[in-house]
Amino acid sequence: MDTINLQELSFEAALKGLEEIVEKLSSSANDLDEMLRLYAEGVKYLKHCQAQLGEAEARIKILSEEISGKIEEN
Repeated sequence: MDTINLQELSFEAALKGLEEIVEKLSSSANDLDEMLRLYAEGVKYLKHCQAQLGEAEARIKILSEEISGKIEEN
């Protein structure tokens, strides 16, 4: 697998990459070294997805607080 700059991937693309890795790990066609490499790569995809979800959650919280503030002002 080519080296991928995760920072440039969308959440959906990173999730798809993670799903592909899980599928490869589920097959018994890989040797131990390849499975460890895939696992490590999968962890990177997972962390990227978690970070993006955290950012989205923070934005939603900010928007919710803004909406609540506007409702309270009225």
